[in-house]
Amino acid sequence: MKISSNALCPCHSGKKYKQCCLPYHKGSLPSTALKLMRSRYSAYVLHLADYIIHTTHPNNPDYTNETAIWKESILEFSQNTQFLGLKILEFIDGEYESYVSFEALLDSGVLKEKSRFLKIEGKWLYESMV
Repeated sequence: MKISSNALCPCHSGKKYKQCCLPYHKGSLPSTALKLMRSRYSAYVLHLADYIIHTTHPNNPDYTNETAIWKESILEFSQNTQFLGLKILEFIDGEYESYVSFEALLDSGVLKEKSRFLKIEGKWLYESMV
């Protein structure tokens, strides 16, 4: 799925995509776990499976070295889901460990999650749901 860089960002920040998640999708590192979380949500919306894979910590239960199968699974989920909204409930910012609680409104219902992020060698990664 493609969107204009001038369109509103899929993460519902209210900013244009080019001023929000696009730089991260092109390789810039998010400075906080919250920015990473928002960019991952946008990546699901835009079917950017490689971004999801590259921003997932190896401790995550979904992590696998069989990236072709993993990518197919991500694409199947993202292409068959309508992402209707994102609401950040809480952000606990730490130097190397952060937590983001959010609600994602999907066509199948509301996904409520508290996510744990770890910063490894200067890069935030999604580690797990807590």
